[in-house]
Amino acid sequence: MPTVSSDSLTAPAASGTPIAQFFIPATSSLQERQPLILKHGDTFAVFDRNGDVLSGPDSPEGIFHRDTRYLSHLHLAINGQRPMLLSSTLRDDNATLTCDLTNPDLFDRAGKLILGHDHMHLRRTRFLWNGRCHERLTVRNYDEVPQHVRIEIAFTADFADLFEVRGTARAKRGRHLTPVVTGDGILLAYEGLDECRRSTRLSFDPVPDECGSDLVLYDLQLAPHETRSLFIEIACDPGEADRSGPWSFFFALRDARRALRALSSRAASIVTSNEIFNEAARRCTADLYMLMTETPEGPYPYAGIPWFSTVFGRDAIITALQTLWLDPEIARGVLGHLAANQATEMNPASDAEPGKILHEIRCGEMAELGEVPFRRYYGSIDSTPLFVMLAGDYVKRTGDLAAIQRLLPHIEAALSWIDEYGDRDGDGFVEYGRLTEEGLINQAWKDSHDSVFHADGTLAKGPIAIAEVQAYVYGAWQAAAEMFQRLGQPERAARFVARADELRRAFDERFFDEELGTYALALDGDKRPCRIRSSNAGHALFTGIAYPERAKQVARTLMTASSFCGWGIRTIASTEARYNPMSYHNGSIWPHDNALIARGLAAYGYRTAAARIFDGLFAASTYIDLRRLPELFCGMPRQRAQGPTFYPVACSPQAWASAAPLFLLQSCLGLGFNPNKLQISFHEPQLPIFLDEVILRHLQIGSGSADVALRRSGRHVVVDVIDRKGDVRILTTV
Repeated sequence: MPTVSSDSLTAPAASGTPIAQFFIPATSSLQERQPLILKHGDTFAVFDRNGDVLSGPDSPEGIFHRDTRYLSHLHLAINGQRPMLLSSTLRDDNATLTCDLTNPDLFDRAGKLILGHDHMHLRRTRFLWNGRCHERLTVRNYDEVPQHVRIEIAFTADFADLFEVRGTARAKRGRHLTPVVTGDGILLAYEGLDECRRSTRLSFDPVPDECGSDLVLYDLQLAPHETRSLFIEIACDPGEADRSGPWSFFFALRDARRALRALSSRAASIVTSNEIFNEAARRCTADLYMLMTETPEGPYPYAGIPWFSTVFGRDAIITALQTLWLDPEIARGVLGHLAANQATEMNPASDAEPGKILHEIRCGEMAELGEVPFRRYYGSIDSTPLFVMLAGDYVKRTGDLAAIQRLLPHIEAALSWIDEYGDRDGDGFVEYGRLTEEGLINQAWKDSHDSVFHADGTLAKGPIAIAEVQAYVYGAWQAAAEMFQRLGQPERAARFVARADELRRAFDERFFDEELGTYALALDGDKRPCRIRSSNAGHALFTGIAYPERAKQVARTLMTASSFCGWGIRTIASTEARYNPMSYHNGSIWPHDNALIARGLAAYGYRTAAARIFDGLFAASTYIDLRRLPELFCGMPRQRAQGPTFYPVACSPQAWASAAPLFLLQSCLGLGFNPNKLQISFHEPQLPIFLDEVILRHLQIGSGSADVALRRSGRHVVVDVIDRKGDVRILTTV
């Protein structure tokens, strides 16, 4: 998972208590703020419900571009007063944010009421496109008499690095340049210690009546029922020749909507008998494509907003795995971009080793200066085997051997990394340990400093062989065998099959714990098992490393009340020493984690258990704004007629959380693809309790596609082919 508040305990706080090295402060909850999010490309914005950006301590709000906050304050006032909120909504496709506001009672200096409340309607329509925030502010007078109102727009740009916004203190910063005020706008600029000049230009149309370095004013005389429109454009690092205005707004809006439609049109569509789930599925898809950023190698899902809107290796690979059935182009883009950024040499400062797949890329001032190690950082133990797994699953889903042949040098390098650097002590398991004191202590997806521990609560010391990484390596060997078989190299394929079998035996011998009824969380540096019941064990089902008899025990343990709380499976069971349902990794519920586990349960035949997980997460989404599953939520037990407990600084939207319900649906339906036979299959399909019918349209395979309906019929699910294009075959097994 991306870097969070508990990555490492090295920086002392003023009180003398250690704090996390690259932490996210939890003094203010995102749940209290209920922020509204927009994103396009390398730009994202976090607004309050009024559409404002309110500066202040711990505020995550602002317009951010390439890991820098280009606007830290934006406040709209009418006659000096903050308008009252009527409503604020995101379009279903996330293209625009609309905030409807009205005036409070307005008084003159003598205290006389000059305009009663609810006579002025203010509508803010806003979107992001190509590094710019475009806004149309319409003001309408609903009074029966003419009115004079004063519209004030205040603004500031602090050019804070994202890690500063997250709470990292800096001893020294660059300098703010003198604002340049022109008739129709203002240019704010900052020269960083990295000698990079960053600038924000605010442009207004029509020209304001007054224009200063941090405030513009409009004096509007409005006849009864008259409407006036004001256009605002906030550009990050604009070119000198760029122009703004109403036509800029409308052309950009057209282009933004067209681009979103073009992206999402690749995906299969989902319609079910449950309208609430339909809303959730539409939001999942819209969030995925909002988080998508075009790279030279293809589309790439950024991890999440506000803290992780950038390239993450692990997150994108898992998101691509979850959406392969829906849109294989995402996987192709992820594989291509990660291959282009694969490590080619040793660099301890960035935990880089030849063949390793990256963890994180950052573009801000602090990363450029090395104040944080994430400029191009490779401290992820699982991205590399997951990369090979994704390549194997991509070719199985698409039959695109040409893409695999192009990627082959990178796949070979990743496989070599597993042998030469991943297995540090030659015991057959892959371990992690940072190469410098600045790197992340824990480098699996649960990367909190306290997420790997022994039964008595003692933190494990590395190098650490974590359970799910061994499962991913097993998956990588299996994927390599599949790819080399397809490439006409059966001898190499057989060697990888043998290696997978060998790892499976060793993993069973060293990790399975009969008393726990599941796999140990990890082996520490002394090869002592961390005897903890955790969700990590469920990933052994996901890749198939578990023997069938072990899978039965693991499934039973995962679905007990100490692990499955009704909303989903906790990261750590409530029986364990460091269990805390409000922690980041030691008792919380992560949708993506649950989706991977459910996939494994279904693969071993435990579809009822998978459907229970699906039901729990869907039920949680019904209590959440926009039906949007967050990065995580707290692992409190589910109570009748009550919703889940939220985690204070969870990202939302988060790519792998958005993809989780879509993956859960595939798992329950037993949906698979055989591109060589142009065959779409449904193996023992099962519908969760909240669905009686599912219609999947535009299921693509090869050059063909099919529309399929699945309906509950007593204890069975009936598959009906509605339409097909090309010589596509539908196979159902029960």
